[in-house]
Amino acid sequence: MPVYRYGATTIDWEFQEDPRLKRHYVTVERGKPVLLRGPSVPEDEQVELIRYRARWIKQRLEEVNQPLKPELVTGSRLPYRGKTWYCHVQPALELSQPRIMFRNSRFYIQSPEGGSISKQALKEARNQFYRDRAKDKLFPRIRHWQRQTGLQALSARLHAFRGRWASCTDENILEFHPRCMELSPSVLDYVIVHELCHTVEKNHSKAFWLLVEKHYPGWQRCHAEIERLGVEV
Repeated sequence: MPVYRYGATTIDWEFQEDPRLKRHYVTVERGKPVLLRGPSVPEDEQVELIRYRARWIKQRLEEVNQPLKPELVTGSRLPYRGKTWYCHVQPALELSQPRIMFRNSRFYIQSPEGGSISKQALKEARNQFYRDRAKDKLFPRIRHWQRQTGLQALSARLHAFRGRWASCTDENILEFHPRCMELSPSVLDYVIVHELCHTVEKNHSKAFWLLVEKHYPGWQRCHAEIERLGVEV
């Protein structure tokens, strides 16, 4: 693994060739070598790319490698839409509640606690972020799958369950945990179809799984992912 020394800081990096990119990008994460991505270049040019960004890399390494605390800090990662994304915590002492924004493939968290955010405050802000995103990502997909399958729910809403992602009530109201927004789009679609099938078959009978297979072939892969995450639908 190549190494570049910037003062007292040792920068280990890995190069990941990506011909789709027109320029080179550097990613710094806790406990991992610096990642340099972009068009193929020889190692001496990689060194120059690292050298050019060395001061910025040093600053980011100091941020992300702070001792672990029960708070989220810059360099931590949060799940969203099937991936985990880099977090940048911004002090916002004027706020009474933290705010979470997602843009340019990373989370920006404005924290009234300063350069970190406690787990409880993060949980509340994260669930509010997921609730806001569900309006654009979840509910349109429910309408899509109702048109696609012909299965109709009375309505759909968000509900913070314990130990499950979603449910279909006896009145055919679909309920989804806000954290469904952590799931990849294909797995979320499976959860939606799964619950829509419960509007017809109320238990996990053979008829139920045949209905799931009819409307979402290959559902087994998504179901396995749900089981891996440890929460049943």
